[in-house]
Amino acid sequence: MAAALEARDLVKEYPGVRAVDGVSFSVPAGICFGLLGPNGAGKTTTVEIMEGVTSATSGQVYYHGKLAGKNFRQEAGIQFQNTALQDFVTVRETLEMFRALYDNKADLNDVIEQCSLGDLLDRDNRKLSGGQRQRLFLAVALVNRPRIMFLDEPTTGLDPQARRNFWELVQSIRAGGATIVLTTHYMDEAQVLCDEIAIMDTGKIIAQGSPEELLREQYDGLIIELPISDLTDELSGLEHTVLDNLGIIEIVTTDVSASLQQLSPHVTNLNRIKIRQPNLEDLFLDLTGHSLRA
Repeated sequence: MAAALEARDLVKEYPGVRAVDGVSFSVPAGICFGLLGPNGAGKTTTVEIMEGVTSATSGQVYYHGKLAGKNFRQEAGIQFQNTALQDFVTVRETLEMFRALYDNKADLNDVIEQCSLGDLLDRDNRKLSGGQRQRLFLAVALVNRPRIMFLDEPTTGLDPQARRNFWELVQSIRAGGATIVLTTHYMDEAQVLCDEIAIMDTGKIIAQGSPEELLREQYDGLIIELPISDLTDELSGLEHTVLDNLGIIEIVTTDVSASLQQLSPHVTNLNRIKIRQPNLEDLFLDLTGHSLRA
């Protein structure tokens, strides 16, 4: 599949720190690509370089095989993590203002319907809830019928229902043929939306592939999870990981029955044991560490 976007040897240096350290990857056309990493990993800087918001110290960004330039800026839609909306301006006026900036203009009625903004068009931006603001930000990113979209932490602060509604919007946009680059701290969000992910840490990409491929490579078996407080003594003979910040112990095993037999003499309450499939959050924490760095 041809690459819609390609980063080649991106480097971004600030005094005393190399925020992005030789990052290279390509985003195939028509997929949702997730760029993940703990705070300070360099993912936001990498995305800002690709968006053209920040200049790279060195390296290049290619859009459909050519250096990203005016054509890219006209065809890209960006939903920033934080966007200031003009006060005393309505939702309709906001959309019309941003739409006027582009040569290729989307049908505003289609955008309004897609983002469920019909009942909010005459509302002042100051009167919008968190979920309504995020839908408006997404609509702003759609007013130029983008071929590629950047969504930076799009559901931060939303309640669970609003997050899932937003996921459906993103999936419908991808189904329409757009390429999506997503940054998020929600691993369940990345697992639902992303066809491929790259995990960054300390300015470098440390893993890349589909969520399913990466999980198969990292884990062989299921995870047994139990509260630390339910242990009667030290575990011996069972390889395990202690997650002090969560108050739990995890055991990865290919033989659940045998592991439970070994475990049972050391546990006071078997009813609180959980058995589950490894997920993207497990992978993220194992690769980057068990705490998010500020």
